[in-house]
Amino acid sequence: MREICVIGGNRYFGKRLTARLLDSGDRVTVINRGSSAPPAGVTHLIADRDDEDSLRAAIGSRTFDVVFDQVCYTPRQAEIARRVFAGRTGRYVMTSTVEVYEYEHSATLVREEAVDPLTVNVDLTAPWDDPDFREEHYGEGKRQAEAVLAQNPAFPYVSVRVAHVLGGDDDFTGRVDHYATRIRAGEPIAVPAENHPATYVHVAEIAEFLAWTAGQDFTGPVNANAYGALSTTDICAVIEHETGGKAEFLPVEIGETSPFSFARSYGMDNSRAAELGYTFSRAAEWLPRAIAETLGSGKEVR
Repeated sequence: MREICVIGGNRYFGKRLTARLLDSGDRVTVINRGSSAPPAGVTHLIADRDDEDSLRAAIGSRTFDVVFDQVCYTPRQAEIARRVFAGRTGRYVMTSTVEVYEYEHSATLVREEAVDPLTVNVDLTAPWDDPDFREEHYGEGKRQAEAVLAQNPAFPYVSVRVAHVLGGDDDFTGRVDHYATRIRAGEPIAVPAENHPATYVHVAEIAEFLAWTAGQDFTGPVNANAYGALSTTDICAVIEHETGGKAEFLPVEIGETSPFSFARSYGMDNSRAAELGYTFSRAAEWLPRAIAETLGSGKEVR
């Protein structure tokens, strides 16, 4: 029986990850600030992961086979985790993001080597504690967090670069609802004048993939996405079917655009995952189910 720690992850695919670990017979410890209770069957530790002393005190003498860090957004947070969990875990899995590729505008799908964390500059003095700064520099924060783990390793680490996630009746992002509301009302949907497709992953599949990584021994970055890029038109076509409305797109050169519309490429190549032994699904096969789950017309799949 493995001892596994999950930092954060009380909602969306994080809670599905915890459920899968419990179903596999793992002993799971969840660390969060105590704002929400984790599922039954886990050990719950309350700590502020931004406070090194708080995190150390909560963990005490515990050690773990695997640590899943669902809420590491900055290099400062990664540095605290690197120090606290040094000698306390045999494997550390950080949930990263497709946003680390925000500078890699490419017509071809992007592989992991496009962003090598060993070459990323780390700035621990930036105002990472400022929520507005952190949100504005989300991709950069994740990129530098990966770099902290890679450049001064304290344990074997994996950074799972997660594509845009779809599905589930608990999708808290409001992105699908954004489109559904406008389609029902016949309101225009703002998109970039040159709108690019992106890769996605179903909420249940990313939880499955994360759980799968716990039993592997590879390290470094790995892209996590379904096969086949989806365009805004692809997604809205399914929402049209669900709502009975019609999407009206408004191309804009400058200004705010709708979610799931991109002025640059956000397509990831998942070949490394396949080479390691995990085969992702095809996005077109589950897209209707994912939209139905989120809009409440289809049964959610864990």
